[in-house]
Amino acid sequence: MSTHRDRIALAAVIASVLLAQVLLYPGIGGLVRALGATTELDAGMWFLAAEFGAFVTFVGVWGALSDATGRRVPFIAAGAFGGAIGYATLGALPAVVAPSFGAVLALRVVQGAATIGAFSLAMTMLMDLEGGHGKNMGAAGIAIGTGTAVGAPLGGQLSEIDPLAPLYLACALLFAAGGLVWFVEDRAPSGGRSARQAVASLRATPTLGIPYAFGLIDRLTAGFFALVGTLYFQDQFGIGPGETGLVLMLFFAPFALLQYPMGKLSDRIGRRVPIVVGSALYGLGVIGVGLAPTLTLAGVGMVVVGVLGALVSPATMALVTDVARDGDRGVAMGGFNLFGSVGFLTGFLVGGAVAGEFGYLAAFFVAGGLEVLIALVTIPAFLRLDIGGVPTLPESSAESD
Repeated sequence: MSTHRDRIALAAVIASVLLAQVLLYPGIGGLVRALGATTELDAGMWFLAAEFGAFVTFVGVWGALSDATGRRVPFIAAGAFGGAIGYATLGALPAVVAPSFGAVLALRVVQGAATIGAFSLAMTMLMDLEGGHGKNMGAAGIAIGTGTAVGAPLGGQLSEIDPLAPLYLACALLFAAGGLVWFVEDRAPSGGRSARQAVASLRATPTLGIPYAFGLIDRLTAGFFALVGTLYFQDQFGIGPGETGLVLMLFFAPFALLQYPMGKLSDRIGRRVPIVVGSALYGLGVIGVGLAPTLTLAGVGMVVVGVLGALVSPATMALVTDVARDGDRGVAMGGFNLFGSVGFLTGFLVGGAVAGEFGYLAAFFVAGGLEVLIALVTIPAFLRLDIGGVPTLPESSAESD
């Protein structure tokens, strides 16, 4: 029962971090203007890029420190509290001074550097639990999906009231997450290695590159929808932030609800089928959303993409746990989130640049096409990976709580 309780608590921490993050997306244009920007697409792109650039830079540091010290909880709390202070500072800044947007971006980097520690290490603590890697990563996936599914419509409604309001709620959520994690048992394997040795251990496990590549693919499209998709729905179909949040929820709701059962499914049948089938279709679904002539059909496409994302995501995260050694889980999941953050960053940087230069349709083709292309290039290597087509854990272990 302790494992089941801790799984729920850790999922709540992850959901809080993602909810805080996604609250900002539907009203990103008004938010950056309130923070001193003079444009929406370009400024929104750099506002998101600053956070994810920090994710890329610091996620491995948090994982290596955690593995080296054999502790998770203090680092998660520090990251959550630091992120909360960052969100609070951003929200309060316009009332104190007329900030330059450069200063806003610098604060965004600090907030992102802290937040990624809470997010990545909470996922690592789920890796430390018994009960089946697919089940545990399914819990992470449903937490990610729930946070994003709720964050999109809620953030849109808050942005209608005040473009800075999402920052205030994000602050409260991260403070709550930082307190909650102290009630979870720290099951990290004993440390004793230096942070450099923890990072170097990744070189001894090159097969981690396979789930890392798929993680990059998945997050690329998420980053694309976070910026380009948001502005596309508003410009193409004439809807506001509140309605945009509801459209984004059409993706995030099935993505959230199906994560846990899909993760358990991958424990039973193996990782290969969920990852290969889902990734092969995912990029085509993204292109389909861009081709949809009406908001209704675009919404249907978002649901389809959400289902496919739920098929791929927990199996991919579970594959990290399958491949990583016990003492390397923090740095292994840190590496996964590093690649995911690079993918997210690429999604809105490339998507934003292509949309600004060639239009939204071209951006959808580029984002979906990259997904298909990278999947095709990576699938042969994945198929050569000897993980078998059966559950990676004994049935009794996979079913235990």
